[in-house]
Amino acid sequence: MRRKLQPWFIALIVLMGVGVVSQLIKNPVGLIIPVTVFAVVFLLYKFPPSRFRVSKPSARSAAPDRLKTKSRSRKTVPFRVIEGGKDDDNQPKYH
Repeated sequence: MRRKLQPWFIALIVLMGVGVVSQLIKNPVGLIIPVTVFAVVFLLYKFPPSRFRVSKPSARSAAPDRLKTKSRSRKTVPFRVIEGGKDDDNQPKYH
């Protein structure tokens, strides 16, 4: 199902297009820096460096980890109920 574009979004796209075309006509060299920054960000997003890449664990390496965590027994901690100091007449202490 295709979503219908909102009028404000279409107006925004048209204004962006007019701005890019006028910038190309007036000063095409001025677009080098924004285009370069956009290209670098896009390339880093698409192909991240190996030191930042998150490796996905395989099923074989994940299995021993699950066994280790299941075999550990948790320490039971007794919980204590602390009685509140609420008055019987339902009046706040500080008013």
